[in-house]
Amino acid sequence: MAATPRTPSPAEPGAQPPLGLRERKKLRTRVAIRQATYRLIAEQGYDATTIEQIAEAAEVSPSTVFRYFATKEDIVLTDEYDPVMEASLRSRPADEAPLLSVRLMMIESLTSFMETENEELRQRTRLMVEVPAIRARMTETMSDTAKILAQVLADRTGRSADDLKIRIFIAAVLGALREVTLYWGEHDQEGDLIAMINDALDTLEGGLLL
Repeated sequence: MAATPRTPSPAEPGAQPPLGLRERKKLRTRVAIRQATYRLIAEQGYDATTIEQIAEAAEVSPSTVFRYFATKEDIVLTDEYDPVMEASLRSRPADEAPLLSVRLMMIESLTSFMETENEELRQRTRLMVEVPAIRARMTETMSDTAKILAQVLADRTGRSADDLKIRIFIAAVLGALREVTLYWGEHDQEGDLIAMINDALDTLEGGLLL
């Protein structure tokens, strides 16, 4: 099964402070629930997998599952990468072009994800394509990521995170990421996902010319 997300070491850009004991226990519980969910879905399908089965497989109670994840879709979609992406983006030079900063942050985060959780990424992408409820929930959860990244860019530029240009910028970048991921999944995960994301961001940078 997939390993836990790799947090940068203190010497790396974007490093996070070491987690305390309580936070490590919470992380282990979230990972155990997520791994159990992916294992059960691989064995019997998404619809047949229940919260009760997930709780039993993860050796926690159903109420614990719901304490960490509001819905079954959230178990599939939630990872630990938002804080890592935020720290990575904040570590970029303040005078760097925002699209370049976001591009490098996304590639760094995705590369780490693919190195440590490649099978989980592939299974998640298959489920995004196959399960309408997961696709719908993905759009909702991406709004949380958008708020985090918008705040980083707002802090860099002295604007409000609610600035319309910042919101449009983040929406365009995350929308491109969503469509590339779905396209990759719809086409049997063929091709280099990172290269495809770079191509999509090139399209944005070029002014959406076809």
